Amino acid sequence: MAEQNLSYILNHLGEDRDSYFQAVSPPVIQSSNFYFKTVDDLRQDISDELANRIYTRGNNPTTEILRKKLAALESAEDALVFASGIAAVAAAVLAFVKQGAHIVSVGSVYSWTTRLFKEYLPRFGVETSFVDGRDLVKIEEAIRPETSILYLESPTTMLFELQDLRSCAMIARKHGLISMIDNSCCSPIYQRPIELGINLSIHSVTKFLNGHSDVVMGAVCGSKELINHIFNTEFMNIGGIVSPHDAALVIRGLRTLPLRVDRSYQSALKIVEFLHQQSRVLQVNYPFHAQHPQYDLAVRQMEGQPGLFSVLFKANSINEMEDFVHRLNYFLIAVSWGGHESLVMPVCAFHGGPTGQDSPLPWNLVRFYIGLEDPELLIEDIRQAMEALPA
Repeated sequence: MAEQNLSYILNHLGEDRDSYFQAVSPPVIQSSNFYFKTVDDLRQDISDELANRIYTRGNNPTTEILRKKLAALESAEDALVFASGIAAVAAAVLAFVKQGAHIVSVGSVYSWTTRLFKEYLPRFGVETSFVDGRDLVKIEEAIRPETSILYLESPTTMLFELQDLRSCAMIARKHGLISMIDNSCCSPIYQRPIELGINLSIHSVTKFLNGHSDVVMGAVCGSKELINHIFNTEFMNIGGIVSPHDAALVIRGLRTLPLRVDRSYQSALKIVEFLHQQSRVLQVNYPFHAQHPQYDLAVRQMEGQPGLFSVLFKANSINEMEDFVHRLNYFLIAVSWGGHESLVMPVCAFHGGPTGQDSPLPWNLVRFYIGLEDPELLIEDIRQAMEALPA
């Protein structure tokens, strides 16, 4: 995306400052309700609750500004915002399935998306087949006559595997499927799936788009036809809406989006290069490094990759992995990502827990999110923490 166009989207698009007293920042329109001067005005506007302002459960002036910006960032015609990322995923999926439908999804997707597919949808007669998203033949072989959705996540949340988005879009079109992707791991700064032919791009706005770890939100971007369908079938019925105050916080966060993700990206390149040289590291899952097996695909469909990756460490026990994590001084132990702070999420936390159900991922895998700190500081922190691991 051209820098000039990006700057306009983030700082000006949708902001009709003359309509709100020349205020530099858009106001938070906290009103739940909007009145009409005549009965006919109400009659006309209620026919399209997404385009008109009737009740904040449907549309609101503050959230409308955010929707316009998110759609433009993704090269989409429209967008909807939801109370969480998984609410956005659920609405997008539910809008295009019915009893007896089938979904093809790549494996290793976000854990709550996996639960949606494995535990929630089967209650309504919807089945999901999980396939290796790196294998286009397996993706196409999994499609049945009743398949309605091809669900992608590239890079995937923990293993950072890529799918060939252009080819996946072609497969979906060939079989009459709706293709959708969780684009949260990359952000529209570095990857715009709709430009590659994908129908819907979904985000956990909580992450890079907001960027300050103080909002929970999701979004779906796509054509006006598909967004209207999701709005009328799921959004208005389920009602997982965003507050105008949260929308204003995300609008503020978007102002610095390119600066934040570029800082994270540049720092990650240095840290990943350091990790590749360490004897205590078995594998680094970061597709935008030249040694990654999917690097060629990464540079074809991505313009970069923010500082989100996972590392498989050499360790003899879960206790050693815990010692490594506890020695880190500048990485907070937490889920999620996208804020100013660097984070670490060790998979060993999901082994030997009270539920008795261990993660299918290896216990010596750790996901890192690189925030805005000095990369040399973070490198030294990882270096000293690795002393807890066998050489």
